[in-house]
Amino acid sequence: MGNVDIAVLLALSAALCVAIGEVLQQRAAHRITDPSVGLIGLLAKLIRDRRWRWGSVVLLASIGLQAGALGQGSVLLVQPSLTLSLLFGLPINARLSARTLSRREWLWAGLLTAAVVVIVTIGNPQAGRSSAPLHTWISVALVFGVLLAGCVVAAEIRGGALGAVLFAVVSGSLWGVFAVLTKEIVYRLGHDGWALLATPQLYAWLLIALGGFVWEQAAFRTGPLTASMPTLQVAQPVVAAVLGVVVLGETLSTGRAGMIALAVAALVMAAAIVELARGDAAATRDRVRARVDEKLRDALSVRLPTRRRG
Repeated sequence: MGNVDIAVLLALSAALCVAIGEVLQQRAAHRITDPSVGLIGLLAKLIRDRRWRWGSVVLLASIGLQAGALGQGSVLLVQPSLTLSLLFGLPINARLSARTLSRREWLWAGLLTAAVVVIVTIGNPQAGRSSAPLHTWISVALVFGVLLAGCVVAAEIRGGALGAVLFAVVSGSLWGVFAVLTKEIVYRLGHDGWALLATPQLYAWLLIALGGFVWEQAAFRTGPLTASMPTLQVAQPVVAAVLGVVVLGETLSTGRAGMIALAVAALVMAAAIVELARGDAAATRDRVRARVDEKLRDALSVRLPTRRRG
């Protein structure tokens, strides 16, 4: 089994873990329906939830598998494979929600799979460097720092669906940077060992992961899931792919006809991700609303007899 085969296998395993972990965490988060609970209060409640903690363990496992995949293959190979986490998560979430996936969802799931296969096979991604100079990462930090800070400010001002989209852009972009930095962390760990602890890239990697998580929760809380979920799912692979080319010098090895096929596949993949994420978010929204309505009915059924006795 070659390095590419190992990278794809590890990436698919990571995608499955992402699907399971995110389903567990989302279902735990959506049980907290009190709108007065702020971000800090939400995190405090989630940490005490056993389902959310198990989701965190599975997601940590996915990071380890992703790191292993990036140690064997390029970002351009691993990131498209990781988008299949949405495909894996759909039937899991549907099963737990006691709902049936529609033909439209299965159609988009098939198109997503086909697009990923085209990108991985026809594109034939070629690995570049495994690390980048510190000054390159400083340039990346300055560019992304300005752009993402602007998104955060605009999201705070506008709120609603647009705010959710902007927060999701921030989170997805940070996770994309995280993926590329992961490749460097794996490389430095293998070559420098404990000297990795003295590199600023390690601490930037940890801070970026924290920022990605925090802004993801902010996106979920600011506006509808139908706005934030598709944006998150698209932003991460796009940013990771761009940085893989610009920072690490990765390439796609194909001719002109292949590039046209890749462009079509990329568009199909983006459309499939948006449609599948939107459908899953809408189903989640309906489930949360049903739970809130049930709680309201239960509260009224308790209060009404008391009023009648008065």
